[in-house]
Amino acid sequence: MTNTSGPGPSAASAPAAPPAGSAGPDDSAADPAAAAYVDTEGQERLAKAVRAAEQALIEFEIAVETFRVEVENFSRLHHQRLGPMYARLDELDALIAEAVAAHSGDRADIERAWEARALVMPMPGVEELFGGLLGADGVRPVEDPNPPRRVRPGKEAQRLYRELVRKAHPDLAQDDAEKERRSAFIARVNEAYAYADEAGLRDLAAEWEAGPAPESDLPGEAEVLYARLEWLAERKEKLAALAAELDESAIGQMMKLAPDDPDALLNEIAEQLLTQVSQREARLAELVHGASGG
Repeated sequence: MTNTSGPGPSAASAPAAPPAGSAGPDDSAADPAAAAYVDTEGQERLAKAVRAAEQALIEFEIAVETFRVEVENFSRLHHQRLGPMYARLDELDALIAEAVAAHSGDRADIERAWEARALVMPMPGVEELFGGLLGADGVRPVEDPNPPRRVRPGKEAQRLYRELVRKAHPDLAQDDAEKERRSAFIARVNEAYAYADEAGLRDLAAEWEAGPAPESDLPGEAEVLYARLEWLAERKEKLAALAAELDESAIGQMMKLAPDDPDALLNEIAEQLLTQVSQREARLAELVHGASGG
């Protein structure tokens, strides 16, 4: 995932507004209008830097959140679709080891058969491989009432999501009440996006347009603006840490194998597992047939 530019550089390069009273008494007395102009100009430049940092942070947060949704969806679908296949492979390995041990009577083969059997849970049937009725541990999981359709939501859902976040992000609020309203709204936007609910995202867009206009004026005090820049920098550090954690996770590393189409990767892994299941079933049939003397 490519990180967008964050608030760090903006904070570092933000122009420093002259502190109150920094102009000498002679200068102020000579031209107080000029001193006031310099102070106002500095605060305007600082406010501009804050706005740029806010937009950069929002873009970065969009990138992190979209990647988090993909990692979470990939993990859930991986468990639902592939878990039963892994369980069946483990069961077949145990059956093969038991068949080998029964044929040879060798102590080492018997120990391997016991070890293989100790690792497995009840074997799912073939129909369950495709229905995803069992988890990787062989236990029926609590049914997800609204599972994701795909790892990556469609392009229209992505477009609607990005537009909504850019308009309604809580970091654009200038008071606690507005921030709370935006946070609750964005939580609903994130949920709709996670399930690729295009209709829901369109409804949310209409709801936002009909709602109260967001505050847009930034505080004028230099101290508040500097504190804002510091907060933005801290927020970006936390997001960067989350992005790194997602990227370095087992699922994140797996998704790197097919960054352009993670859904295709799931299908590819499923095909490979089904091939392995067929090979092991054939091997087991061969061992059982040989043992029966047929």
